[in-house]
Amino acid sequence: MFAVTILGNNSALPTLERHPTAQIVTCNDQLILLDCGEGTQLQFARYKIRRSRLRYIFISHLHGDHYFGLIGLLNSLSLLGRQNPLTVFGPPELETIIQLQLQCSGTILQFKLQFVPLTDDKQGVILEDKDLTVSFFPVQHRIPCYGFVFEMQKRKRKIIPDQAKAYEIPAAYFSHLQAGADYQRKDGLLVKNDWVTLPPPKGKKYVYFADTAFSESLIPYANDADLVYHETTYLGDLAERAAERFHSTTVQAATLALKAGALRLIVGHFSSKYTDLTPFETECREVFPNADVAMEGTSYII
Repeated sequence: MFAVTILGNNSALPTLERHPTAQIVTCNDQLILLDCGEGTQLQFARYKIRRSRLRYIFISHLHGDHYFGLIGLLNSLSLLGRQNPLTVFGPPELETIIQLQLQCSGTILQFKLQFVPLTDDKQGVILEDKDLTVSFFPVQHRIPCYGFVFEMQKRKRKIIPDQAKAYEIPAAYFSHLQAGADYQRKDGLLVKNDWVTLPPPKGKKYVYFADTAFSESLIPYANDADLVYHETTYLGDLAERAAERFHSTTVQAATLALKAGALRLIVGHFSSKYTDLTPFETECREVFPNADVAMEGTSYII
């Protein structure tokens, strides 16, 4: 399973109905947290997210609405008896912030907390785990900020049963064929793997654009994505304000998805000045029809 669950879809100021940015990416049996705004752990409880399956946390940048909920979540995980290691990816300064908070409160976590810094000079693949590959890239914001590409690959090749039988390959060897191995028969014939298997099916791709001004230079990261999340702080009539504050509008987010050839778009990080989100969906769909507002508590299958 590969899916995204929205825990928070609002920008800096939380409202009674909307929470700061946080998402859960589900990849088979593990969970990945994308950003951790204030109140994220309460959203875990509200939507029955299993904390024990949380494996990685990615923090895009150090504006508070994207990480103020982190220390509370870490402390709660420790109080709940977590023992499995947890890895946090984020700007280098975040490690100092976490350690200072733990030190000042006299808190000793009951699990190993690993930290991986994100810096421009190391952009690219940052994680390869089972069937998942994660890479990161810089976006256009007031402070260092990063987007993420999640790619779930089907690594096993597909057996062609009739062909395998014709070449007298025993079923006990099929797992090796799926891994790409050739087969050496007793009569000396080397059966090439591509004679009896097909390539794995195309993988799935999810792209997360954290806070950013619109830039066509970002389009390649979303090329042919199955699902794109793009911040959309403002409606189209506030393009000038969006540019001044290094944020994006509905039209800009939809334009990026369209030019990237993405299959689907969800938008979030709404300004608290808006109470009705319907216009966000309407304006996006005028440019890119397969667009939706990222609703809290909703899971989007990739």
